[in-house]
Amino acid sequence: MMRFERLPLLLAGLGLLGLSAAASRAEELPAPIQAAKARGAEIIGTFEAPGGLKGYAARYDGQGMALYLTPDGQHVLIGNLLDARGQDLTGPRLEELVYAPLGKEMWARMERSGWIADGSAAAPRIVYLFSDPNCPYCTRFWQQARPWVEAGKVQLRHIMVGILRADSAGKAAALLAAERPEQALHEHESAGKASTLEALAEIPPRIGERLEDNLELMNALGAMATPAIFYLDARDRLQQQQGAPDAAALAQIMGPR
Repeated sequence: MMRFERLPLLLAGLGLLGLSAAASRAEELPAPIQAAKARGAEIIGTFEAPGGLKGYAARYDGQGMALYLTPDGQHVLIGNLLDARGQDLTGPRLEELVYAPLGKEMWARMERSGWIADGSAAAPRIVYLFSDPNCPYCTRFWQQARPWVEAGKVQLRHIMVGILRADSAGKAAALLAAERPEQALHEHESAGKASTLEALAEIPPRIGERLEDNLELMNALGAMATPAIFYLDARDRLQQQQGAPDAAALAQIMGPR
């Protein structure tokens, strides 16, 4: 299982940017931080750091990044800060300032996306997955989830995309445009390879826009293939599972049986 709030480094190791502080002192942010911002870093907030450093929490390409302004205000260090015992001092601050708010933002975006429900609306647990109609691993996860869905404990929300084959978008559109999308999805997944789902030759504009929005959201979440599964853990932190899960990961995603 891959944690959504993992902490990749923008640079390999702890890098030093020798950035000039010649910019105007009227700037709200110090010049080295402004320079990092100009390179694409979105500054989220600040935090206290040891050694006279000042920490800035940032997002870069959808991931968390820490910037440490040196005491002279002339340079910025980018990366994870460790203490003498090797303890990571950066992770908790990025979790607080970047990943927790980002997870809530992405969960809200998934709620507003073009999904098809599988299971009771009263289910206490919600699990989202980006699903392609031609994806055999999506079908496998659909089958794995049956005990929880049929018991009313979990509702799966299939965010439909069309990326695997030439007719994937047409098939995804057919499911979204069906008179009863939930039933159409159930029939398609339960049939597996024997599914008779036909792709739409022409995708209605509103359905095409929905598919484009779903793919954009999938990319924003850093998902690379289907099924990309998203759920909230016991701390209400957003978690990701790429591909059909093994038994241990399935139990974490779906909760108690």
